[in-house]
Amino acid sequence: MNEEERVITEETSETAAETNAETETATEASAEPTEEVKETAEETDAEEAAEAGAGETEEASAAPEALAETMADYDDAITASMKPIHEGDILKGTVIGISDEELTVDLGIYTDGVVRLADASDDPDFSFHDFEVGQEISATVIRRDNAQGRIQLSLKAAAAVLGWERLQQLEKDQSNITVKISEAVKSGVTAYVEGIRGFIPASKLSLSYVENLDEYVGREIEVRVITAEPENKRLVLSARDILREKEQEERKQRISNVEVGLVTEGTVETLKDYGAFIDLGKGMSGLLHVSQISQQRIKHPGVVLKEGQKVKVKVIGVKDGKISLSMKALEDVQAQEVEEETYKMPKAEAATTSFASLLKNIKL
Repeated sequence: MNEEERVITEETSETAAETNAETETATEASAEPTEEVKETAEETDAEEAAEAGAGETEEASAAPEALAETMADYDDAITASMKPIHEGDILKGTVIGISDEELTVDLGIYTDGVVRLADASDDPDFSFHDFEVGQEISATVIRRDNAQGRIQLSLKAAAAVLGWERLQQLEKDQSNITVKISEAVKSGVTAYVEGIRGFIPASKLSLSYVENLDEYVGREIEVRVITAEPENKRLVLSARDILREKEQEERKQRISNVEVGLVTEGTVETLKDYGAFIDLGKGMSGLLHVSQISQQRIKHPGVVLKEGQKVKVKVIGVKDGKISLSMKALEDVQAQEVEEETYKMPKAEAATTSFASLLKNIKL
């Protein structure tokens, strides 16, 4: 190798070495981040770690609470299902099955309950189809395990306890209830309330005398409990008070529409020392005071009137649901009309002509 070639080779080697040195420096620079970048990365990692830790902490704290609630509910269900059942216990349940012959009830325990038709009611018109799925009922345990492994229940037995309690409350509150008449018996009719047979006397069935009680069988009417004695198994109902209240309300409404000055005809209902009561029709009556019967002074209404007599009267007052009547006011009107007709003055022209004719033949 000559001198020139040796010089070229050394220069080339030096250049390559410098290039390699620069490459290594750049590589080291890119591999090691700056202090600022390191700090930013560390802060970001710390925040993410904190958030992750917080989330895990919340989940960890919420989980035991939710688990505790679930376990509590589960414990309640277990406790309820393991509750010992005895004959005579009154249980609450939800109807889950209905057929012609029985009612299936979810009691929330290890098995279902069943009510047979014979254990439901003494009412001959009773039907399980009056119930609805999802309806809550109370029934008495009469057998803990029947042939199908279910608890046998009785609505009739429960009514003997709970039914009388409700009937006594109805008597206290004087609440209206609707019943269906089952049969006509001597001196009244019967109906069932809460599965318990009640009696409605004929005198409490209507405002007037009921001649044919059979006409009420199958009819629904509103009644109130007037006697509820569980110890004697005595239940007495009445519709009369409700009917009387409705009649009085309707009467007040009709009376409020009566105007003072009305002239009408009525029938003498009863005679009293102080006057007569006049039937005006539509359930309305008014008092004809003794002082309003005649222009002449009379001691007793019977001097002029008798029961059943038709009379013409004028309404002279309506107050507090009471109507005051007068026959005397009509006599005053008639007398005034007669007086006006009797003393009617002739026209001036006719009077003048008549007076001239009287003087015509007089000589002075």
